[in-house]
Amino acid sequence: MELRQLEYFVAVAEEAGFTRAAARLHVAQPGVSAQIKQLERELGQPLFDRSARTVRLTEVGEAVLPYARAALAAVEGARLSVDALAGLLRGRVTIGTSDWIESLDLPGMLAGFRHDHPNVEITVVQEKADALFGALRDGRIDLAFLSMGSEPPEGITTHVVTEQDLYAAVGRGHPLARRSTIPLRALADEDLICPPKGTGPRIVLDAACADAGFSPRVAFEAGEAPVLAQLAAHGLGMAVVPEPATRARPDGLHAIPVVRPRLIARTALAWRTEAPRSPAARALITRARDHLRPPGT
Repeated sequence: MELRQLEYFVAVAEEAGFTRAAARLHVAQPGVSAQIKQLERELGQPLFDRSARTVRLTEVGEAVLPYARAALAAVEGARLSVDALAGLLRGRVTIGTSDWIESLDLPGMLAGFRHDHPNVEITVVQEKADALFGALRDGRIDLAFLSMGSEPPEGITTHVVTEQDLYAAVGRGHPLARRSTIPLRALADEDLICPPKGTGPRIVLDAACADAGFSPRVAFEAGEAPVLAQLAAHGLGMAVVPEPATRARPDGLHAIPVVRPRLIARTALAWRTEAPRSPAARALITRARDHLRPPGT
C-alpha cells in the first residue's frame, strides 16, 4: 500500500468522481483509476460503487476513509513539524465561516497572519454552521468562525466571541405589535420568517421549540437577517432574527424580545479538540484567539 494510492483514494471519495479527482491531483484519469484498482486488489474489497453516475463509497470504503486521511495527515504533519523546527512555517490552512462579521475584522487578522507567514496557503470556505461542525470533525477544515447554539458538538472546542438575543419582529400592523415581550410558546401559532436550517440562529430556534413541544411553522426562509426583517415589516409573518437586524427598518418593524426562555445566538471560533493537524493550523488558531481576545485580557 502506497501513500499515493491513499491520496488518490481520498481525492476520489471527496470529489465523488475519478475525473474530478484527477483534475484536483493534476494527473491523468486512467492513472487514478489504476491506482485505486491496485489498492482494492491489495485490500481484497471494492472501495467504490461505480454502478451509478456518481461514484459512491462502499461500506468498506467508508470504513477505510478515516484511516487513509489520518495516514496522509500524519505524513504531512511530520514534514511540517520538521519545517517548524527549522523555523519555517509552511503548509495549508482551511478556514470555514458561516458569515463574515464586520466587527471582528477577520480579513485584517488573515492579512496579518499571511504577512508573518507568507509560505502558508490559506483557503476560506463558506457553509452553514452544521456543515462546518461536520467538516471540523472530519478534518476537512482546521478552524471555523460560525454561529451556534448553547453547546458545540462533541469533539469541538469553541471560543465564544459574541452573544445576541433573538427577537420576534413583526410589522406595525401585526396583532402582537404592542407586546413588549413574547414567550417562546406563543410562536407556535405564528407564520415564522426564519434563517435556513443548519444556520446558528435556526439551530437555536429549532432546539428551543422542540424543548417546548412544538415545531415552528415556517412560512419563509432567507439567509440574510435584514431580508427577514424586511419581509416581516411588509406583513408576511413574524421574523426571528438577532436583535441588531431589527434596527434596519425602525419605522416599519416592531421588535419583541423572546422570553421564557431567552433565545441566544452565539458567534464563536471553533476547532477540533484534538491537536490540529499542522503547525500552521495551530499558529492560526493562536493568532485568531489573540485577535478576538478583548483588550486588556
